[in-house]
Amino acid sequence: MASFTDFVSRHWREMLTLTGEHFLLVLAAISVAVAVGLPTGILLTRRPALKRSVLGVANILQTIPSLALFGFLIPLPLIGGIGERTAIVALVLYALLPIVRNTVTGIEGVDRHVREAALAMGMTDGQILRQVELPLAMNVILAGVRVAAVICVGVATIAAAIGAGGLGVYIFRGLRMYDNTLILAGAVPAALMALVADYGIGRLESRLGATARSSSKANKPRKRVLLTRIAWSIAGLLCVILGLVYFAAERRLFQGENKSRLVVGSKDFTEQVVLGELLAQTAEAAGFEVERQFELGGNLCHDALVAGRIDLYPEYTGTAFTAILRHVPISNAEQVYETVKKEYADKFAVEVSDPLGFSNDFAILVRGADARGLNLKTVSEAASYAPGWRAGFGQDFMSRADGYAGFTKAYNLSFNRHPLEMDLSLTYRALAAGEVDVIAGNSTDGLISALDLYQLEDDRRYFPPYQAVVLTRRDALLSKPLLREALAKLSGSISTEDMRRLNYEADAKKRDIKEVVREWLLKRES
Repeated sequence: MASFTDFVSRHWREMLTLTGEHFLLVLAAISVAVAVGLPTGILLTRRPALKRSVLGVANILQTIPSLALFGFLIPLPLIGGIGERTAIVALVLYALLPIVRNTVTGIEGVDRHVREAALAMGMTDGQILRQVELPLAMNVILAGVRVAAVICVGVATIAAAIGAGGLGVYIFRGLRMYDNTLILAGAVPAALMALVADYGIGRLESRLGATARSSSKANKPRKRVLLTRIAWSIAGLLCVILGLVYFAAERRLFQGENKSRLVVGSKDFTEQVVLGELLAQTAEAAGFEVERQFELGGNLCHDALVAGRIDLYPEYTGTAFTAILRHVPISNAEQVYETVKKEYADKFAVEVSDPLGFSNDFAILVRGADARGLNLKTVSEAASYAPGWRAGFGQDFMSRADGYAGFTKAYNLSFNRHPLEMDLSLTYRALAAGEVDVIAGNSTDGLISALDLYQLEDDRRYFPPYQAVVLTRRDALLSKPLLREALAKLSGSISTEDMRRLNYEADAKKRDIKEVVREWLLKRES
């Protein structure tokens, strides 16, 4: 707890910024969801034939995993891309079901006799809706908004994977850096936000419900009209706030074409963020204005690059060769590089830089104590112990052509139980804690030495080479001639030892990555 309070005292401004980003994402999403879901629910009560199909679609949308939904949205024009806009669209889709469903349930739950009495008084359908049904159903509708808000607070943490900011930035960073304090810094404010939203909307729900019931019993139409006006005023205010939030989130869209502006991306692990920051600071030194879109999960960097949402990002030739181009793994580094360079240019109009100087190969890792105790040096030597070991691998390793299936076949490995499949950053935690006995990490990862892990030699040379390169859209290079010159200075400049040291400074020493990169660049120039 002391480390957490110390972190808060040192980083409270950043925490407030991320909390504000998180709040605005949720507020914007709920505002849109109410503006869309409430009229949709009302329509379904007037057109019962549409109810099953519309609610069915809303149900399906809620079953789509959040990262998958983000991936689907990125290539889409107008509503897609990376950043806040895509996150808001995804959150709206998740929030629609409880709002639409509760609107239908609330209105259909109004006592039939009350509706008939209003009709007998000569009220039109619109008057019945505004003065009778909505006031009486408002507590049920707000219950749906309440559920939607809590869902949005939780799902918004995943939005950090597509560069939307928010408290998920701390959570993903903490998992990656083996830092529980960072995880708490993201999780605690998010949990408090969910509790406040649940309590606040719950109180409003209770008050409106009580007011509606008392007004119905006392038969005071003026109070019902007043209540309705208040409800519609709240909805209108939310829509106004939405407009302001959306304008603030997307203000860069109205800045016009800026030929010196670059969007640099990175994947969601430490080395990628370090390399992304290295590209960003190199570009800034060359006079470019840089927007950072770091920590993008899965293949989102590739999707964003091809869709024109980012201009460049660091990649590895082996990953491009197998995961993107779908080739069978080979061990010839030069052939892999030349194939990737040619096919990326032909298929994606993307240029591949010269290698940066190091390779981040898959590293089969065991605990250092186990390697010393069993005198293990190679994967082949460890194969005989595999039946008694529990393996844990990242989703990427389990699904890739050069991953688990081919690896176990090449070494004739046989685990008694199917490997645990988890986020890559968690595999290091699990291995160090003794929950698993072997993992597939990254050879340049700073956590290897920080956690006393041992890398087994790939003695059968199964894994293809993973030379670090920079992928840049061709149109970005053509419109920014100085960019090619700036990137060329990085070719061959980073050794494996340099990369491990940079990763160690970030992961083990918990230093700010911008500062670490700035120091390395200054040292290199001196």
